[in-house]
Order: sequence, then structure tokens, then C-alpha cells
Amino acid sequence: MKKFLKIFAVVVLLLLVYLRIAVYPQLDLISGFSSKSVASGHFNDNRTLEIIEKGDNDIPKIDWATNTINDNGKFVTSTVFGLKERKAIYREGLGATLINDNFDVSKPYDVPKRTQIKRALPFPYGDLELKDTVFSNIDYAKLNAAVANAFDEKGEKDKRTRSVIVIYKDKIIAEKYDTNFNKNSRILGWSMTKSITATYFGILEKQGKFDINKPAPIVEWQKDERAIITTKDLLHMNSGLEWEEKYDKICDATKMLFQAEDMGQVQLEKPAKFPPNLHWNYSSGTTNLLSKILRNQFKTHQEYLDFWYASLIDKIGMNSMIVESDMTGNFVGSSYGWATTRDWVKFGLLYLHKGNWNGEQLFNESWAKFVATPTNTSNGRYGGQFWLNSGGYFPDVPRDMFYASGYQGQMIAVFPSHDLVIVRMGLKENPDFDFNGLLSGIISSVKQ
Repeated sequence: MKKFLKIFAVVVLLLLVYLRIAVYPQLDLISGFSSKSVASGHFNDNRTLEIIEKGDNDIPKIDWATNTINDNGKFVTSTVFGLKERKAIYREGLGATLINDNFDVSKPYDVPKRTQIKRALPFPYGDLELKDTVFSNIDYAKLNAAVANAFDEKGEKDKRTRSVIVIYKDKIIAEKYDTNFNKNSRILGWSMTKSITATYFGILEKQGKFDINKPAPIVEWQKDERAIITTKDLLHMNSGLEWEEKYDKICDATKMLFQAEDMGQVQLEKPAKFPPNLHWNYSSGTTNLLSKILRNQFKTHQEYLDFWYASLIDKIGMNSMIVESDMTGNFVGSSYGWATTRDWVKFGLLYLHKGNWNGEQLFNESWAKFVATPTNTSNGRYGGQFWLNSGGYFPDVPRDMFYASGYQGQMIAVFPSHDLVIVRMGLKENPDFDFNGLLSGIISSVKQ
């Protein structure tokens, strides 16, 4: 019996050591993710805690968290087994922000000024009801079947699509939503926000205020090997800077999103591992550094905040969109854009029309070509903060497709050769969700 107790004690001790080394450090990230997710889903989109916990937060380990919503104080607290409490606050205009104990919630803060321009035009360019349009070259039965096939049958959780919208020649030809979602539901785009962030450099370029081919304007890099990194290298994810982005572990990306006060600073401080333009490496830190670079183009924080909305988001009527900020007030350009499906598709239309929005050119046509041209180290998969199909990643889909892509299968797919934009929002990504089947099924329903 004594021998058994000794063995049992050793096993328990080893288990405790393992938990302390391998699991305990993750608890802070788990409760951080959970509180931020609940705060964003609840206050940005009015989702109930039950819907969020059964949908957005039903991820291994994240479902360990216990969450509490304070509607009066507009914040959420989360713990894991009563440990590592984290708090996310909601501020009108800035969305939800995960904070730490050093954050001063009483400190005044700037919010972006929004302008909702009323236009007596039908969607997508105005506020009037859609005009019913029937195209003779579309097989609507085939189209609707392809869209319907993207959704789960009641009670299933295999495909986990929340919405699909298809725009052809500026007209909605298909639109479908899952239970609890509709055309007014704001949905997190995750890394589709990267494509939004990149667009501001195209806008500044057209205005003659920024040259992406010059070395990135970062003072801290001027006396070391990073001085030659251009903004173009950053846009291509080709800077050569050290970065790890693996969401199944503690890494640079998870520490940035769920612990950093200034998310743009994290990549800025990383050393160079490779010369620029020779080693492609996907990095959310790079995009938040781009957001920080954008901030430094303006004299005041208010001007920076307003620019994001006035020059693009509100300009094209994405009035539902909220881009959330970090603790410093800078936009989390890598990950935290929220909008309705109809507003996400407007962004795709802007690129389909090469920067022209109902007669106004927001960025040069050359910019649309730039973001859709492969960087030389990505095997045809990546351009300028957009993903590409030039290498046939989706084998049955046109090679000219380029797309904004986000965690768990958010996608804005642009098809220049077919005058088509497809948006899918959901909770499963390729290959668990069959994007090749969805996209090719829709494409094949439109006869050229």
C-alpha cells in the first residue's frame, strides 16, 4: 500500500508540474481571448452570452473560460477555473478592447468621427431598396444549390457557415444567412481586416503622400540592417523580420493580440532573420506595424482615427463597420474589423472596380494590380495583404481570383474575369470547409 501511495504521489506531482509548465501559462491567453470575444460579440452585434459561448467560443481550451457580462459598465470579465481573470471593455466608436491592470479606464480618449452619407441610390451605392434583376445567363437553381450547400442542416456543426452573399454586375444574385444571423448582423472579419489596412497606403499613394517603395519610416530601424526594409516589403509579408504565428500555442501572434498594450510595437522590436524580399512569412504583427506607420502620418490621433473612416469605410457606405483598437488607441489592423456581410462585400466591389466607387477613384488602378500580384517568395499565394489563386490553390476556381481571408474561413473573393464578388462568413476554414466547391459551384452557375 505504501509503495502504491508513493507512486501515486509521484504521478500527481508530475501532473502538477506539467500543468504548471504547459497549461498554466496559457490560462491568461484563454481568458483574454474569451473576454474579448464575448465583449465584441455582445456589444458590437447584440449577441447573447449563450450564442457566443456555443458559437464563437466553442474552441478547444477557450471553452474552459467562465464569462460574465456587465451591461451597465459595458465590460466582460473571464476566468479559467477561477484563475487569470481578464477584462475587456467596450467604448462606443472603438469597440471592445482587452485591457490589463495598468489601463486607466477613466482616461479620456478620442473616437472616430463618422459620416453616413445618404444617397438616393439602390444597393450597393445607396440606401434605397434593392432592384430585382434577373440575368438570363445565370442558372439560378444551380446557384442557389451551391449557396445552400455551404450551410449546415439544423443541429449540425460541420460547415458552420454564417452568411454567403454573391454580387454579379453590382447586383445581389444570392444571399443566405444561418440561424441567429441576418443582413444587419455585424460579423468579425479577423484577418480580412489586413486588406482594409493595406488599402490606406493605396489611398495615401494616390494623394501623393506616401511611397511604399521607400524604406519604412521607422526611426528605430535606421542604424541597423532593418533600415533597408521598405513598406512594400511589409505589405508583402516579406520583410525578413522574426515572427511566429501559430494559434495552437503561445506564440508572437497570440501574445500580441491578448497581452500587448501597443500591438504595432511588437513586430517593430523584432530582429531581422533574413534580408528583405527573400523570405515570405505571414505575420499579423506586420500589419499592426503598418497601422502604427499610418498613425505616424498624422499630427494628431484624431486625424488618424478619422482618416480610416472618412477616406474609405464611410466613403463606400460600410457604415456598420467598427475597427477595434488596442490599449494605445491604434486600430488593430491585423484582425479586429467588424461589419455586416453586405458591407464586407462593398469592399470587394471596390477592388473589383479597381478603386472606383460610383465614379470616384479612391486609389489608382495600379494599386489594385499591386495587391493582386504575387510576391516572389509566396509561391503565388500572396500579394499585397491579399491572398491569391494564381498558383491554383483552389483548382476549380479562376486563377485571377484574389481575396481577403480571415481566421475560421472569412472570405471576400474577387473575380475580375467574371464581374463577381463572393463573401462567405463562418467558423470553419479550408480544408475543413470546402471553399473550392462553394466558389466553383457559384462560378459555374454564371455562363460567360
